[in-house]
Amino acid sequence: MVGAVPYAQLLRRLAEETGVEITCTDYRQAIARDEVHAVVIATPNHLHAPIALAAIAAGKHVLCEKPIAMNLEEATRMLQAAEAAGVRHMTAFTYRFIPAIRYMEHLIRGGDIGRPYHFRASRFQDWGSRNLGWRQIRAMAGTGETGDMLSHRIDYGHMLVGRIVRLVAHTMQFVRERDGAVSDLEDWVGMLTDFANGATGVLESTKLATGRGEGPHSPDTCEVNGAEGTLMYRAEKPLEVLVGRKGGAMPEPVAVPEEFLKHPASKRNPREGDPRITFRYDQTAEFIDAICEGRPCRPSFAEGVAAQAVIDAAMTSERERRWVDVPQV
Repeated sequence: MVGAVPYAQLLRRLAEETGVEITCTDYRQAIARDEVHAVVIATPNHLHAPIALAAIAAGKHVLCEKPIAMNLEEATRMLQAAEAAGVRHMTAFTYRFIPAIRYMEHLIRGGDIGRPYHFRASRFQDWGSRNLGWRQIRAMAGTGETGDMLSHRIDYGHMLVGRIVRLVAHTMQFVRERDGAVSDLEDWVGMLTDFANGATGVLESTKLATGRGEGPHSPDTCEVNGAEGTLMYRAEKPLEVLVGRKGGAMPEPVAVPEEFLKHPASKRNPREGDPRITFRYDQTAEFIDAICEGRPCRPSFAEGVAAQAVIDAAMTSERERRWVDVPQV
């Protein structure tokens, strides 16, 4: 059941609304079809590994939502299976395709801000005490805010600065009942990190930033301070980067150059639509383009495994109240 609507009834209604002619009630049925070449997994987290491994065994390419698994062991098994099968594999770290984030990566890789000193990222949303469905159930999600929203910020760090090697994390659960249903997962997480290159990191994410909105209307920030300058991204301005220089009073907005406004394979017009949302189409463009060209996806399951290693280390840190080394993967 989905609410008060039986699955079969809901499936029929959605098929009629979307014009989809073939539907299945078991993922194995979809995977078995010859005309299915690729599988997108957007299920509760506990189903990611079983579906992905079945699809890989059938020779299908796989795009999987983050976090790609319930733990590092599952995630590693998925990566190894996909590599052995020679299929394309991708982790849905959608925010990598934000024009400002893509441009920040280009600038950092080019040495524009010198040696990175500090990384910080935050995601503040106001989800209040409403029911989150499977996202509030440990057996189905594994973690709460850590895997749900902080995983993207972890990936920002890996993409922009490098591998996180050590961390201390703290989580809190403030809301234990959501719309009459029990919740057993954290709704706030904070983390201090060390990167392999010596940079430091501060990450925070919450579903309880009252009055701060949700989705593209809520704060999502990322900042990297280097020896020669600072770069900052803000969700409300995805087509610009704030750039600070040595001796400057405050960072100044710089427009993202044309070549970074969309993925090279994307067919969308970057001047059309809400830029806080339209970048999401570029993830699909990357997945399809990688399949057609026979090249690795970016981000692949490898990036999903790297993030999962940090998530697992964060859970260990919270449980044991100490700094934890992140497994090398």
